[in-house]
Amino acid sequence: MKKTDFSKMFAEFFESEKNAGILLIVSTVFSLLAANLLIGQSYIDFWQKYLDLSFFSLELKYSLQHWINDGLVTIFFLLIGLEIERELYAGELSSLQKASLPVVAAIGGMAAPALVHLFFNYSTASQAGMGIPMATDIAFALGVLSLIGGSVPLSLKVFLTAFAIIDDLGAILMIALFYSKGLSIAYLAMAAAAFSILIVLNRLKVRSISPYLSIGIIMWYFMLKSGVHATITGVLLAFAIPFAADREKCPSHRLQHYLHKPAAFFILPLFAAANTAIGLDGGTFSTLLSANSMGIILGLFLGKPAGVLAFSFVFVSLKLCRLPADISWKHVMGAGMLGGIGFTMSIFIANLAFADPSFIQSSILAVIAASLLSGLMGFAFFKYAV
Repeated sequence: MKKTDFSKMFAEFFESEKNAGILLIVSTVFSLLAANLLIGQSYIDFWQKYLDLSFFSLELKYSLQHWINDGLVTIFFLLIGLEIERELYAGELSSLQKASLPVVAAIGGMAAPALVHLFFNYSTASQAGMGIPMATDIAFALGVLSLIGGSVPLSLKVFLTAFAIIDDLGAILMIALFYSKGLSIAYLAMAAAAFSILIVLNRLKVRSISPYLSIGIIMWYFMLKSGVHATITGVLLAFAIPFAADREKCPSHRLQHYLHKPAAFFILPLFAAANTAIGLDGGTFSTLLSANSMGIILGLFLGKPAGVLAFSFVFVSLKLCRLPADISWKHVMGAGMLGGIGFTMSIFIANLAFADPSFIQSSILAVIAASLLSGLMGFAFFKYAV
């Protein structure tokens, strides 16, 4: 892929993610207002209404929120997978020299928040929430970065995007390994068989997108019933779709182009609305002082920038990574602060980590609080300190 093509693709991606971040804020604010001031309990109950799409012997009866989280979010995960694939083939992860700094930053940005949460919650019922502060919301982080203006180096935007994508990959692996429940070997084997067919299509250099999507839907159903979270299907499908240097002949690029706007302007805002439909009162806000909430808030707000900066500094000092010429350590620190905006993936993991609705609700509130703090601090840091 030509450098100009990659620059154009990144510019399109950045513009989309920036606008998506703004829309996410609007959706979240509206949902909280609707649940507490405008509509009330009926709005909260709306997302729990069951939608039955069963046919023949296939049982597909789930709540509207469940359909969004397990169905539509799979499409979002497909987009993330395609973005990771692009980065591996032609982007910031395409060589060891390019990938080393974002990878190291992402590892630090996942490890430190998890350890902060574990410090507060070790051997308690809320220990399962240690994966919640590990993720970074690309849309929100780039949205805040865009508000700072043209003084931000392009390489910093690319760095933030790359380490946020790796963060998402880490969150996806966490979901696959630690948040899968009640495994069905039979359904898992059928999902694996469907994935094998996708790999064969890839090896045969089938360029049409429709066979991949058709088999992907079948794989999604098997994964849904297997106990492994169904959204993992999106990432597996992305890696099975062929990537080519020629953008016009690249199925991966074409599908990524088709999915960007539906994901940014429909799926993510809908996800935000469905998962922030929570009633707030004095008791709810008091949960922000619980061990689980403190672990999430401090993990994202303090652990994320500390981990990103510390790991990056150590590996650059050891000459195992290289800091781009137009990026300073202040830039890395600021990027780490914006990395503390967890939101989408953090809320998603919160829904998987706990069965108790009160734990889920308090975790979501903590994620919103931490993301707000991180966004404001990151914006102020770039505006006045860099």
